[in-house]
Amino acid sequence: MIYVYNDFGGTHTTSIAAAYHLRKLPENRVLTKEEILNVPYFNKLEKSDAGKFIFHGKDEDGHSVYTLGRRSSKLIIPSLKNFYEVLEDRFQLDEKIIFSNTSPTVPFAMTMGGFFSRGLKIDFIGVPLLVAGAKKSCLNIHKLVENTKQIGSSAHSKVTVIENKNFQA
Repeated sequence: MIYVYNDFGGTHTTSIAAAYHLRKLPENRVLTKEEILNVPYFNKLEKSDAGKFIFHGKDEDGHSVYTLGRRSSKLIIPSLKNFYEVLEDRFQLDEKIIFSNTSPTVPFAMTMGGFFSRGLKIDFIGVPLLVAGAKKSCLNIHKLVENTKQIGSSAHSKVTVIENKNFQA
């Protein structure tokens, strides 16, 4: 099985989600600033990384965990789903893919922090906002990850898209 956490930039909530999925973060408390800033790829990706699958590792069950920044395109995930179905039909693929949207967990502070830090390269304003947003949303992101894993383990279709609308920031 392949898990793909996706959102606009692919570097904030997705990176935290991947770290939770891989059990690299404590799960029962708000993260510290240091824990947030040490999450692999957190606030590290550029616009040029959009559309690239970033491999984070394999979970305890051997499932691959990726993140994806899809920018503002609403067509990327449906296109990837359709493309996989074409490949599955043509080559009899036997791998399940779970696309999990982390966008609903993004609080306003993180949106603004990403804009200042990644967009304008003003880290002294952006990074504190990103940390505040990550602290506010981390427990919600953890719940989203647990929900994603549960859906993934019970999914019958080869491609499952989870919008996560019930995880509003």
